[in-house]
Amino acid sequence: MAQAGETKGPEIATTSVKPMVAVLVCDGFAPFQFSVPCAIFGNFLPGLDLFDMRICAVEPQPLHNEFGMSIVPTGGTETIETADVIVIPFWNSPDKLPSEDLVNALRRADDNGAKLVGLCLGGYVLAYAGLLDHRRASTHWEVVEDFRTRFPKVRLNDAALFVEDGNLMTSAGTGAGIDCCLEIVRSYYGSDISNRVAQRLVIPYCRDGSQAQFIQTPAMSNSDSLRLERTIAYLTEHLAGTHDVDSLAARSGMSRRSFTRNFRKMTGTSLGSWLTGQRLQKALLLLETTDTHIESIATLIGFPSSAAFRRHFLARCGLTPSNWRKQHGQPVRKLF
Repeated sequence: MAQAGETKGPEIATTSVKPMVAVLVCDGFAPFQFSVPCAIFGNFLPGLDLFDMRICAVEPQPLHNEFGMSIVPTGGTETIETADVIVIPFWNSPDKLPSEDLVNALRRADDNGAKLVGLCLGGYVLAYAGLLDHRRASTHWEVVEDFRTRFPKVRLNDAALFVEDGNLMTSAGTGAGIDCCLEIVRSYYGSDISNRVAQRLVIPYCRDGSQAQFIQTPAMSNSDSLRLERTIAYLTEHLAGTHDVDSLAARSGMSRRSFTRNFRKMTGTSLGSWLTGQRLQKALLLLETTDTHIESIATLIGFPSSAAFRRHFLARCGLTPSNWRKQHGQPVRKLF
C-alpha cells in the first residue's frame, strides 16, 4: 500500500479480448465528424491495441461525399448487431429517416446490451429508432427546438456537451463528440489511458462547461486570450493552491470584471466551477491509478478538507470517492 501522498502507477493486466466498436457511415458523410471516432477508437496510442474498430454501413457501397471522398465499409448490420459500441458520428439531415434495416439492427444491438452513441445529429437516428424515449439526451444547440418538436418523449438537456443514460450516449457538436468518445475510452481503460489519448490529440481531456460556450458571443482580443490561456495553464499546474478572482485577474493583467467575463467566455463556466471540475478530474486519475489515501487526495487537489472533497465528488460523480475506487480502480481493463 502506498503511503499518504505517494502514488503508484497503474497495473494493467493483459487479455486478447478487445471491445468491438462499429462506426456507422452514411452516404454524404462529413469527413471531420467521421474522423472523430476513427481517431479515438482506431488504436491511436503507439503500442496499445485498445479497440477492434469496424466501419459499417447499411446503404449500397461504396459511399461518397461532396468532397470527392469514397469509403468501402467492412461491415453491415451483422457487425452492428454484435458490436460492443456503436457510434453514429454523422447524419445528413434531421428530416432523413433511418432505414428499417438500420433501425432493426440498432434495436437488436440495444437488446444485446451494446453501448449506442449518437454524436451531434447522430442522436436523431437513435431517437427515430425509439431508443431515446423517456431517456436523457443531448444534441447540437442549433437543432434543439427541432429535436424537441420531433421527439417530445426524449428528456433533452440542451446545455450538456454530452449525456449518458444507461447504455445510450448522445453529444452536441463535433467537439463535444470528442469529449463523449474519450469518456467511452475512460469507461473501458480508466482516466490514465483516456488522458494519454487526449494528450496525443492535443486537446483537454475533460472540458468543464456547457454548450453556452459555443453560442455566438463577442470575441476577446488576442492579447487577452493569450494572457488568460497562460493563467489557465498556471491553474492546471497548481490546483492545490488557493486561488481567487482578484489575484488571478492581476496575474492576467485584467480588471476583476474583465477577467470574470473573459474566463467564462473561454471556459463556459465560472472560476469556482472550473476549478472544482479540474480538481475532481485529477481526483479520478488518482483514485483509479494510485493507492493514495482519500484525505491525501483532497489535499493534493486543493480541497480544504476531505469532507468537502467527498461532498463535491458525490455531487458530480454520483458515488463516494471510496466507491468510485472500488468500481473503477486498477486494473480497469486488460490491454493485451
